[in-house]
Amino acid sequence: MDVLTVLSWTLVIVCLVLALSGLVPVISAAATFVAIPFHAFINHYGEAKPYLPRVAIVVPAWNEGAVIGASIDRLMMLDYPREALRIYVVDDASTDSTPDVVRAKAALYPGNVMLLRRDKGGEGKAHTLNHGIREILKDDWMEALLIMDADVIYTPTSLRRMTRHLADPRVGAVSAYIREGSQDRNYLTKFIGVEYVLSQPAARRAQNVLGAQACLAGGAQLHTRENLIAIGGRIDTSSLAEDTITTFETQLTGRKVVFEPLAIVLAEEPRTVVALWKQRLRWARGNVTVTARYRKVWFHPTRVHHLGAWTFGIAWFSLWLLPLIMIVSSIGLAALLFLQPPIATTAFRFLWISAALAYIFILTLGSLTDARTSRRAWVAVLLFPGIVNMIVMLVALFPPLLLMWLPQAFGVTLSENTLFVLTLCIYIWIPFSMVVAWLARAVEPTWAGRWLTPTLIFLAGYGSLLCAITFDSYLKELSHAEARWDKTEKVGRVATS
Repeated sequence: MDVLTVLSWTLVIVCLVLALSGLVPVISAAATFVAIPFHAFINHYGEAKPYLPRVAIVVPAWNEGAVIGASIDRLMMLDYPREALRIYVVDDASTDSTPDVVRAKAALYPGNVMLLRRDKGGEGKAHTLNHGIREILKDDWMEALLIMDADVIYTPTSLRRMTRHLADPRVGAVSAYIREGSQDRNYLTKFIGVEYVLSQPAARRAQNVLGAQACLAGGAQLHTRENLIAIGGRIDTSSLAEDTITTFETQLTGRKVVFEPLAIVLAEEPRTVVALWKQRLRWARGNVTVTARYRKVWFHPTRVHHLGAWTFGIAWFSLWLLPLIMIVSSIGLAALLFLQPPIATTAFRFLWISAALAYIFILTLGSLTDARTSRRAWVAVLLFPGIVNMIVMLVALFPPLLLMWLPQAFGVTLSENTLFVLTLCIYIWIPFSMVVAWLARAVEPTWAGRWLTPTLIFLAGYGSLLCAITFDSYLKELSHAEARWDKTEKVGRVATS
């Protein structure tokens, strides 16, 4: 075999490896969901029991006048002893009616509602929380601390369901299920609702089984006093992902973090792509900090915690690097098409058929973990991967039907060159779908955005939108762009019944 042949086949093998790298997130996601049914047997409920500690609820608030009153009222309606509840609203120098609304609620609920006002605001959620935590820790009344957002609505039994896990002294923190709860849902909030079903009652159940939680819900995290003190008595202020860092630090001390899927908290989520992009860009940039900060934890198993387990590490990096994996896989497929078309076809079909099977499995099982939300957003469930991605899956399953027989049925015969170009477009669609998602954001503020943006998202897929945002976080980090805490505007659309 001559040198040229060796080099040629080496290049083919390299391209094949690049192409099949797309299987990593597919297998990782499917394997995670395989663990979900085991939650019926591997869970923390055996150690949980009725337990009603004194709970201090800290609520960071900046210009939350439209929502804070309803949130306080609902907290006071919790199925929980009122004498064991204190609500501390930390007003971050609001310029609206927030302090007045809280003062009125303090008068209505004396001894239960307190207003803590910061004269200097704008430093971010973590600084606001720490102002409240310092005040709360000054006496020994608090036995557990609930961190929440000003706009969320706790269902009546949610806190009681969370505190029962604290009966086990090995548990440091408990997280609830944040469910998208807007009364007037639009196409985007329905997609977010489906995303939250997949990432919380589904994926976090699996994380309960695997023994490592990736993130406490920022608006619904309950800590024991001991755990709060163990992690420094404060929330990290050096990152935009303070909730994830708190989750990691809790587990690094050897304490458990438990997700409670039956503790449901309703939240209002962004209704526009621009607002969602701003929110998720903050989350994605925070995850960059987390990934770098815990570089010595990844893939280093220990008996103290399970964050270093290979299963957890692969799941974390599969999501964090997903946009890059998509691009690399498409480059590998495209290169194979030029080098060895039969191998390219086989790799493409294997990759996309695997993705299709994983997609059906994940969405079916995930939807069952919150059937109510899934039923209400069944169109979003069906179209979650995007219309074009669904067509690509069908091409992988039935290539002759869609590329040859169907065109011929309409009297169209595709030339060899046309078929090659069409195949190339299919192979590079995945990274291009992120461009389509970016375009959806770009046109949203224009006169055509009202109908064009939803159309583009339905075509590209909600997952491609999230990948585009993550890719934007790469660019922001590489350019050392300022990392800012941009508040997501809320206007009180959460259903209260």
